[in-house]
Order: sequence, then structure tokens, then C-alpha cells
Amino acid sequence: MALFKIENNERLDNIKEQPFKLEKDIQSLTEKNLKLIFGLDFVKSEFSLNNFRIDTLAFDKDAGTFVIIEYKRDKNFSVIDQGYAYLSLMLNNKADFILEFNENSKETLKRNDVDWSQSRVIFISPSFTTYQKEAINFKDLPIELWEIRRYDNQTVNYNQIKTSGAQESVKTISRQDEAIEKVTKEIKVYTEDEHLEKGTEETKELYETLKSAILNLDELELKPKKKYIAFVSGSNVVDIHIQKNALKMWLNLQQGDLDDPKEIARDVSSVGHWGNGDYEIIMRTDEEMEYILSLIKQSLKKNKK
Repeated sequence: MALFKIENNERLDNIKEQPFKLEKDIQSLTEKNLKLIFGLDFVKSEFSLNNFRIDTLAFDKDAGTFVIIEYKRDKNFSVIDQGYAYLSLMLNNKADFILEFNENSKETLKRNDVDWSQSRVIFISPSFTTYQKEAINFKDLPIELWEIRRYDNQTVNYNQIKTSGAQESVKTISRQDEAIEKVTKEIKVYTEDEHLEKGTEETKELYETLKSAILNLDELELKPKKKYIAFVSGSNVVDIHIQKNALKMWLNLQQGDLDDPKEIARDVSSVGHWGNGDYEIIMRTDEEMEYILSLIKQSLKKNKK
């Protein structure tokens, strides 16, 4: 995609790409900005275990899981084979990953604090082949591909390669590979459809209406998690759990940060809850749709990149 800079409000000047010479340059830039780019916490660089070397080990606090990041400039590798090899390594050495986190963080993890079922691998490269992009075209693959571009105007773009409406499950090929079969038994990639199955037709329709309205607020990304569907812009803005006859949602705002004159949001700062933030809303009809959207806008303003 060509990029241009506007000169004197009328003339376009081409912005040239400035390729990375070394994988290490990509790694250094990414590790220093993990929170901003992916919402992840940095754990360890060049983590070695059992003849494997993980470029970057990160932790996703929202999901409570580890994330492995690999950087590639060459194109001669299989994203499936390498991705599942790393995930298999993780699942077979859980204690080592927790120990590495505890030695490199001010916080302490216990085995039960980690949701291994949401583990994933991220590959970052200046470009991927058509074959590699097609290889991830499964609806439940715990592997992400991100292309990175650097330009001579001091800007960088990270772009995730999306699956093109994938319907097939990776389980269809798991029988052909022992590592894939073992990993798919423990790691689960959650989908929007699975959450929707919990609601009545009326609840599903209510969710679709709210979802459309939320996505129209800004360029938010929808990320299905284990317990809810997250709407993300930098960090989670609102998390929605689909119940049978209602939508339960959490606004990612701290206690005291929400202006809610109708007082429809419940303060859950002192009780356990699934989503991010201190405010919970139950929505059963679309009567308060506009008002709820005004509350979500407050969270968006606070959490947007």
C-alpha cells in the first residue's frame, strides 16, 4: 500500500519504506513497546529451554496467559509447525514459564493463576508468503501473523493478517500431527459464535445491535475471550458476557471515573467479576441503548491509544 505525505495542503509526496536490516531491530522495537502495540507485559528476551530459544516471552494479564513472540525476516518456515512446537514446549514445561515470570517480574504467579488454554504464538515479519497466510486460515488457530513496516518519516505500522472468514477447525488436521493434536486438546481459541450460543434469539439480536453501535463509535477491535467478548482500542473498552436473557458488560473505568447520572452501572470494585474495570451493567432491552453508549464512550475516551 502506497503512503503519501501532504505538502502545502495540496501536493502529495511519496513516503518510502525503510526496511529493517536485522530481526534484532524488529525485536528491540517491539519489546520496548509491547504494552502499546499488543497490550502485553514483557517477561524475558531470548528465553532458552530444551534446545529452543524464544525471542520474546510476554504475559497477557487480561487473559492470564503467556504469549510467545517470534520475529522473522526470512520466509522459509512453517508457521504451523513452529507455532505448535513452541506451544507444545510451553505446555510441557509450565513450571519453567512460571518461574521465568516470577524471576523477571515484581508480581508472583502460581500455577492456578495461569489460563494455559488461551496461550498463543505471534509471528512478526516484514512480509509473509501467500502460503503462510493461507496456512492460518482456521477459525480456532492459536497463532497470529503480524506484518511490520517502517517508513522514512519515522512511522511504523503493525498489521495483523486476518483469516478470510475461516470456518474450518484446525482439529481437522490435528490427527495428522502428534504435536498439533496434543496442543489442541489443551488450548482453546474462543469465537464470537460460541458466546452467542448462550443467548436466546432476542438476546442475540440485542447483542448484534449493541455491537454495531459500539463499532461505529471508533475503530475498535473485537476479541472473543474465554468469559466475554472484548471490544478493544489500545486496551479493553467494554467487555460483554452474553447470558441467556441479558447482556452483562463491564466498563474499563476505575471507581469514581464514570459519570452515570441515571446510576444504572453497579460498582463492582470490591467484588469478584470477569471483565476489566469497576463498573458492571446489565442490559435486557434496547430502551437504554443510547444512554449505555454514552457510558461506553467515556471508557473509550479513557482507554483509546
